[in-house]
Amino acid sequence: MGRRVLITGLDTFWGGRMAQALEVRPDVDVILGLGTKEPRVPLERTEFVRSDQKYSILSRIVRATQVDTIVHTFLETNSVGVPGRVLHEINVIGTLNLLAAAGSPGSSVRHVVVKSSTHVYGSSEHDPAWFREETPRPSPVRTRLERSLVEVEALVRDFTEDNPRLGVTVLRFANVLGTDIVTPVSHDLRRHLLPCVAGFDPLVQFVEEDDVVRALEFVTDRRIPGVFNVAGEGKLPWSEVAAIGGAVLLPLPPVWPGAFAAPLTRLGLVQFPPEMEGLARYGRGVDTGRLRASGFRYRYTSAGAVQSFARANNLRRATGSAAPEYRYEQDVEQFFRHSPAVVRGLDA
Repeated sequence: MGRRVLITGLDTFWGGRMAQALEVRPDVDVILGLGTKEPRVPLERTEFVRSDQKYSILSRIVRATQVDTIVHTFLETNSVGVPGRVLHEINVIGTLNLLAAAGSPGSSVRHVVVKSSTHVYGSSEHDPAWFREETPRPSPVRTRLERSLVEVEALVRDFTEDNPRLGVTVLRFANVLGTDIVTPVSHDLRRHLLPCVAGFDPLVQFVEEDDVVRALEFVTDRRIPGVFNVAGEGKLPWSEVAAIGGAVLLPLPPVWPGAFAAPLTRLGLVQFPPEMEGLARYGRGVDTGRLRASGFRYRYTSAGAVQSFARANNLRRATGSAAPEYRYEQDVEQFFRHSPAVVRGLDA
């Protein structure tokens, strides 16, 4: 029998991309996706189940489908527009329900993959040049996003110790840039205005969106347990990110920079969430040797991720073209998948 995989956050960017990657694999028999909304990308054989953001239905789904792998992409790593209560429900309560389902007596689950973030390390003047996976953060938690992610990883760590029969993988991704993903940094670069903290030009890392999906697929395919940093090789100055991306630096005062950025945020000109403030002040670097040692190979360096984003952004501006928006329609999907009138093996 082939793999039976459940993906959380099918309606999110990462959940949809991961489902598309698994659909072309012949060794994956069943792909289930949970989401609070309809999928945002076309899928051929992934089954969609609507759920609340706490995934209260997950235990029933696991028992009914006997999935052996759960890929947890539904973690908020960007606090823009997400109230604190919702952030806690999605990240902490949702993960708690997921782990309860995976670890219940008689559970079929054998591997859990959690998509986390290097935000768990924070950003401070006391940081090492490179964070290894076992390096404790030297500064207290300063934002609600960091707090939720730290709580999530504590839950996962306890779960791993209590369930040695399961393989558990945590991938901590650096800031993402790519052709399609929208993040605070990519939003600001597209607006040609990148906030910075006056007097600071920190070194930062990025990971390209395709490498994010490839890393998730890599550890899922090989069932590699452990905690891994995921980032493109090297670091580059914040000012160079702006220069490559074709943006102008917007200096903010060192004291309460978020308050000075707030009016521009309300106008939609920039995004400068609390977790970005520390990054723009102190930067962050993570050691990626552990994932490389497992056999994973990146296609992009940190600088390469920024350059790839800049090329795609320049092309989009020059052509004025954008990918057509996909709309999921349940009746249409069911027709193409199950109707005897459809001739299999041909493009619909």
